[in-house]
Amino acid sequence: MSKKIQIKNLIKIFGPAPRRRALSMLKDGVGKDEILEETGHIVGVNQVSFDVEQGEIFVVMGLSGSGKSTLIRCINRLYEPTDGEVLLDDEDVAKVDRNRLEEIRRTKMAMVFQHFGLFPHKSVVYNAAYGLKVQGMDEASRREKAIEALELVGLKEWADHLPSELSGGMQQRVGLARALATDADVLLMDEAFSALDPLIRRQMQDELIELQERLKKTIVFITHDLNEALRVGNHVAVMRDGEVVQIGTPTEIITEPANEYVARFMADVDQARVLSAEFVMKPALKVQNNTTAKAALAAMDKAGADAIYVVNQRGEVDGLLERSALATMSQNGADRIQRALQANFPVTARFTPLNELYRLCKDGVPIAVMNDAGRLQGVVHPLDVLAALAVAEEVAVE
Repeated sequence: MSKKIQIKNLIKIFGPAPRRRALSMLKDGVGKDEILEETGHIVGVNQVSFDVEQGEIFVVMGLSGSGKSTLIRCINRLYEPTDGEVLLDDEDVAKVDRNRLEEIRRTKMAMVFQHFGLFPHKSVVYNAAYGLKVQGMDEASRREKAIEALELVGLKEWADHLPSELSGGMQQRVGLARALATDADVLLMDEAFSALDPLIRRQMQDELIELQERLKKTIVFITHDLNEALRVGNHVAVMRDGEVVQIGTPTEIITEPANEYVARFMADVDQARVLSAEFVMKPALKVQNNTTAKAALAAMDKAGADAIYVVNQRGEVDGLLERSALATMSQNGADRIQRALQANFPVTARFTPLNELYRLCKDGVPIAVMNDAGRLQGVVHPLDVLAALAVAEEVAVE
């Protein structure tokens, strides 16, 4: 994938003269507390660098005061960066003039805030179309596009109602529709679901994931909730005191915490809901469907396995062979493996959470990991599911 956003050595210092002594002190390695004491300036973001790939959800998480919201506001220059680069499609947003910045905000970036920011006395469709009004689009066209965006978030029938008639979750979906209506490449979501009740919040997470599957936007998502970060993010950056202390996939963050601070976070995570089949997947033992029973048994003996998958010429799985069935065939002098083929066998996808694999483990049969085309990508052994979770627990509390 290509890099949509590149953040390079980004610094934000609050105060009357941030680019003078405070900036040079920070670059010389002086701590933020000492800078505050000596200059009266506050370091909000400290030399942060990361890349966001086209079409991914990149989550920035941290506790209150970690700098995550300051960071996202520097990306679209609601806060002026003190130093560093913010590259969007290789254009430095931190350096463009005010006219170009406004154009970027209108056409390439859209923001979804924690507090919905809706006009209470205007209709839902008016609110959803507001970004298009700012762009100068005529009323008929912007209503049409706003209706399309509301349909995406399941609110088309509420278009002519007032926000006060909607629940909190529905109002947040209006905010999301407003961002989607502009057809911006990049969505900046600042604690977008934090004000919602837990159940509604999870539903919004589900809807965001489903929307992203269809729309493939590039999303920078800010949250203080670790479970939310690991659930929706393709990559996660953990911030502390204005600095990024670790960046990785959800699995990497859980299983390879960079330091004790990150590891303490992981102690409260439900690993079974975050770690996926991909984490414990191994290469699948397989044979072509024209293989003899004797050859299939030999392959199983060599691998020390009790089961093997049978695939056709396109790599699609015909079924599963177990050693006991093949051994019985051999004893009876039969050699066509199709006679012992099990057409019904447990199947999952790479990104299925481990907690959803438990029900497939009950028979002790290897679980086939398949892609959308029906091709075998690997195999999950039931015992590895429990072993992986045990290891993750040990890593998180060390």
